Amino acid sequence: MISDSIRVWILEVFIGFGSGIMVGSGFVAFLTVLGIIPRLVQLSKSYRFLSSYQTSVIIGALLGTFLSFSTVTVSLPVILLIIWGLLHGVFVGMLAAGLTEVLNVFPILMKRLGIERELLWLLMAVVIGKIAGSVFHWTIFVDIMH
Repeated sequence: MISDSIRVWILEVFIGFGSGIMVGSGFVAFLTVLGIIPRLVQLSKSYRFLSSYQTSVIIGALLGTFLSFSTVTVSLPVILLIIWGLLHGVFVGMLAAGLTEVLNVFPILMKRLGIERELLWLLMAVVIGKIAGSVFHWTIFVDIMH
């Protein structure tokens, strides 16, 4: 017989693993399908730094994951915090611009699959899923960590 605490732990592992796969897949799709790195290289005309861009993305993702899931804190001077915040703002801005392009992909995909009538349901599922995930995170997960 499996105890309730083990069942909860298994459920948490399942949800966490599934969420990680979803976020990771979205991040990879964002970078590859939308071609963020090649577009940045093309706009900045810095083809010789392509491997540096790729390395920076990988290191940034790994470092961000580590800092998100560890108890390590970093104390930085205000000027570095401002630079850090600006870099986050650039990333969020690029993400928002990329997502607006992705939303144009949904109607094309739905038309080719022949399920145009369900486009509203797909978008609502994405929005409701995001809201439910955020509410869960801020009401359950954040309280557990503190």
